[in-house]
Formats: sequence, C-alpha cells, structure tokens
Amino acid sequence: MSEKVIVALDAMGGDNAPVEIVKGAVEAVKEEAGLLVKLVGREEQVRAELAKYTYPQGQIEVVDAPDVIETGEQPVMAIRRKKDSSMVRALTMVKEKKADAFVSAGSSGAILVGGQVIVGRIRGVERPPMAPLIPTAKGVSILVDSGANVDSRPSFLVQWAKMGSIYMENIMGIKNPKVAIVNVGLEEEKGNQLVKETYPLLKACKDINFIGSIEARNIPNGDADVIVCDAFVGNVILKLYEGTAKMLLSKVKTTLMSSLKTKIGALLIKNSLSDTMKSFDAKQYGGAPLIGLNGLVVKTHGNAKAMEVKNSLLQCVKFQREKVNEKIIASISAEKLDEAEA
Repeated sequence: MSEKVIVALDAMGGDNAPVEIVKGAVEAVKEEAGLLVKLVGREEQVRAELAKYTYPQGQIEVVDAPDVIETGEQPVMAIRRKKDSSMVRALTMVKEKKADAFVSAGSSGAILVGGQVIVGRIRGVERPPMAPLIPTAKGVSILVDSGANVDSRPSFLVQWAKMGSIYMENIMGIKNPKVAIVNVGLEEEKGNQLVKETYPLLKACKDINFIGSIEARNIPNGDADVIVCDAFVGNVILKLYEGTAKMLLSKVKTTLMSSLKTKIGALLIKNSLSDTMKSFDAKQYGGAPLIGLNGLVVKTHGNAKAMEVKNSLLQCVKFQREKVNEKIIASISAEKLDEAEA
C-alpha cells in the first residue's frame, strides 16, 4: 500500500449525501496532503458534485457503486443482498487492504454488521465498541460503548477500557488516561450486576489507570478520560448529551437576542462565545470509530455536514499514522499471554 492513508468514503450514506460528503472530502484533501479519498457511490452523481470544486486531482478517486443501503433497511439482509452498494463495496476495500479506513454517515446498524462481517474483528477482540469522543470541561473523553453492544459481559468492558486508553493516549495525546466505569454511585459495592462484576476486573487490570466509578453528572466535568459502560447506558448518555447541548445553545441564543441590551452584549462577546461553543461541538472531533476491527470503521452522524466528514477523514489519518490497531493487537496478545501463564 502507498504511503498515503487511503480512506474509502461512502458517498451515498446519510441525509446530506452526496453533496456534503463530497464537499467534506474536498476540504479534507486540501488540508492533508497525505490523504487519498476513494469516494464510493453512484459515479455520475459523485462526479457531478466533484465538478463544483478545485482540489488536488491525485487525492480523490471515484469508485462506482450503483446501490444504496437505506436507513430503514434490515441491516443483516441489506449487507448480504446489496453487494453493489456503496457501503458494502467500501467496506470490502478495507477488507482487501485497498483502503486503510472506512467512513460513512449511513445506517448505523448496517455499519455495525458490515464492520464485523466484512472487515472482521481483530483476533482476540470479543466485541468491538462504538467509541465517540464527547466534549468535557477539560477537553474530550471517549465513551465506550455507545451503540454496538447493548448486552455485554464484564470481559467486554475490560477490553474496551484497554482499547479506549490506547486511543486516548495515541490520538488525543493524553498520557496514562484515567478510566472510570459508569455507575449510580462511587462506592465499589453499588451498581447493577454487570458493574459489580466488572469493577474488580478493572481494578485488577495493570494495563489501565482505573480510578473507579463515575456518576453521569460528573462526566461533563472531565473527571475521567475513558468512560466505560454497556451500549444501552452509553447510547442514553450520548443522546442526552446531544439533546442538552442543543437545548442550551438554543436558550443562550434566545436570551442574547431578546433585547437591544443583550444584542449589544452578544456583539461584544461574540468571538469569545463562539470559541467556547465550538469546544462543545463533538462534530469537530470527527465520527465514532468502531475499534477492534481489522481496519478502521468510522460512523458519522446521519445528518453530517462537510465539517464532520472532513474531520472524520483526518481522524482516520491520525489513527493510521499512530498505528493504533497495531497497538491494540499487541495489547490483546499480551492479555492472552497473561491468561495462559495464569
């Protein structure tokens, strides 16, 4: 494979495809010379969008895929039957090592199924988690799992803690990231059966910096860098996060526009307020990676605009350059060796 990081981008996935998807690809290659984007989708539509832009010609290629997996389709059947869909063809490129990573704003269920069935899990990984970055007062934390595994086992959560730690250290530059498990209290004896069984395993794990339980209200404070939970809990946290942020932004805007006095005040603090609000926009960090696969798979929001697509592509470049998958493989191998010795 060439030195460039190659990303297969599902040009037909999401509410704003292919318009915003193509725009995001163009913005990404303009910013990163080491990126090659393969836009996979209906060639005529994709090329029509590309014709609107000037960009480094050698950094974007179009791969024809006549079919599209729609959001409402049954994921397993869609992946099996629609071999010529943009999603299946792009995922197959990762499987065949014709691309390093895959990005899509399409059906979450189909991406989860396709990632595991087509790309496949790293040997030793029990279940790959969906792991988005969420904004906090101190920067960002990674939430594992947020949508892939509603029914989980303690051993899954231990692996997610390790993989999340590797991601945060190598992608976000946080040394010895703090790991916490979501709980209804800080005491070790609290929690449901899954939490009670997982807590001592995390506590005994030498590969992570486990700090104990974290209550949901303390997550926005940035008290932990890696937030561990099953996907049911994680998805509730993620959706509540997004809904609360949207409501607060709306309230702030309404207040600032409510009178002449507040409008003048808004004008005076416009730049500072904009910077603050930007830090709480999760879209600037890219999409949610499905980590633990034999190649990077990234899910962006279904309504993703060009900025989120661009940042997801740049996220793939860093993931590849920092050799995150190789480090996960090494961690899993060491884990299996420890189990064998025990």
